[in-house]
Amino acid sequence: MAGVLALAMGVTGCTGDDGGATPGAGGLPGPGGGGGAYPRNQTLYTSGTQWGPPNSWNPIIPGYAMGTVGLAYEPLFLFDPQKTELTPWLAEKGEWADKTYTLTLREGVNWGDGKPLTADDVKYTVELGKIKAVPYSNLWTWLSAVDVVDPRTVKFTFSDPRIQEWENWLYENAIVPKHIWESRSEADITTTANDKPVGTGPYEYLTHDQDRMVWKKKADWWATKALNLDVKPTYIVDIVNSSNEVALGLLLQGNMDLSNNFLPGIANLVKGDFKIKTYFPDPPYMLSANTAVLVPNTTKAPMNDVAFRRALASSIDTKKIVEGVYGNIVRAANPIGLLPVWDQFVDQSVVSQNGFGFDTAKAKKTLADAGYKDTDRDGFVEGKDGKAVKLSLIVPAGWTDWMEAARVISAGAQAAGINVVAEFPDAGALDDARTAGKFDLLLNNWAGLSNTPWHYFNYVFQLPIQAQQFNANFARYENKAAWDLVQKLARTPQDAPEFKTTMAQLEKIQLTELPLIPLWYNGLWSQYNTTHWTNWPSSAADTPKDLPTTWNNLWEMGSIKMLTQLKPVG
Repeated sequence: MAGVLALAMGVTGCTGDDGGATPGAGGLPGPGGGGGAYPRNQTLYTSGTQWGPPNSWNPIIPGYAMGTVGLAYEPLFLFDPQKTELTPWLAEKGEWADKTYTLTLREGVNWGDGKPLTADDVKYTVELGKIKAVPYSNLWTWLSAVDVVDPRTVKFTFSDPRIQEWENWLYENAIVPKHIWESRSEADITTTANDKPVGTGPYEYLTHDQDRMVWKKKADWWATKALNLDVKPTYIVDIVNSSNEVALGLLLQGNMDLSNNFLPGIANLVKGDFKIKTYFPDPPYMLSANTAVLVPNTTKAPMNDVAFRRALASSIDTKKIVEGVYGNIVRAANPIGLLPVWDQFVDQSVVSQNGFGFDTAKAKKTLADAGYKDTDRDGFVEGKDGKAVKLSLIVPAGWTDWMEAARVISAGAQAAGINVVAEFPDAGALDDARTAGKFDLLLNNWAGLSNTPWHYFNYVFQLPIQAQQFNANFARYENKAAWDLVQKLARTPQDAPEFKTTMAQLEKIQLTELPLIPLWYNGLWSQYNTTHWTNWPSSAADTPKDLPTTWNNLWEMGSIKMLTQLKPVG
């Protein structure tokens, strides 16, 4: 641990602080353009979301700067994954009646430029889905019309009322202001950086640099009056990640308040006198957040062969990742990949008949039976065409836990005769490769907390495949029967017998076809330094229970409430 800390301190060049200016983490000019740092007792320093310079504030397309959705733009509802409840947010209520859903907006919600949020903004945002490049364009295969009833009321008419999928949309997508966005072309909407974001949220854009994003509290946020909620930090400075070790150094020195990185040696930090806290005081320390999966590009040989994918799955020693890389602060995933909260819907007979596990000998036999041979005796099988197979497994540089996991996966594959080489491009390059389908293998963890297991299978099987895949089916796997079942699941109530039947059918396809390979459940990495801010979420009695994270797509799961509970020290 001492060596890691020394490395972190050497890289960052940070110094300690006495509660005032923070040279290492707050070196941007302060309010009014002066040279001082932001007041320490008013500033929350965070890290763990941004792995490259902030360059987009477009809430429609994934890849935006931390806080774009949550701090600036907001959804209609929030979802509490611990209570599995939807909570009205920009919306006051929503009601189903057969094939229609009527939504009522709150009174008194204004955009950052002072103009009121209206039903026209909601209609405009939903209708952006008619643009194929917008990630929620599938919505319009079962939504027929959006009608404005009055300034606060919107009526949605569905050709196919997919209750679960619609409720997922309600909290996962931010509303944008029509009066600002309507002048933009379709191409601009999906490519604009939107570098002057105007939202309804509690913060407004202040400034950014190559290594950070800075948000400033607005003078007037609708939730203060409507819900008696007041965010406590005046400034939020989110530091761009360079590596997990650097984040560790910042946190230990008090120059970081909340780190949402995986940090090495967390058990020693929590038990030692470092002022470091986590949600749980003992293993696993973190809440579960998502499922880490190995994604094969099924448009490329040999990943387009299910036998090869099954052999690859059998070659992976997940136990070595769980114990060796993570020290048991994560759990091995069910072969299906659903988070434990959905165990009630897992058909164990399907898992026992079709699941996979680590077995190098079985991986070799599967390859041989499928016609993959090592004819040149270099230790690695060739493809069925006789050509050498060398596959690149990419994870982002600096993600030290995933880098080590990738090395374990590579070693296991090579032992089974599959030449997999771990490579570590920067996060931006990896995002581009994943979106465009220009990769062999990669790790991804976007199958996470949700209001319904439908969300997981939508991530796995979503069709149609687009030139740019932004948020689902990165394997580019095409199975119309599976996609039909996913859509059936979306419209089926969870308490209906048909729901479990449909789940079992999807689980069987997932396990027999292996369009992706589930490995482990990622923790919701959250480590807090209590030097400058206290009252962090935790499992202890009489403490907040909101998600303690800045990760994009989790603010709308209640993380925004964490900011209303924090207490400055001094």
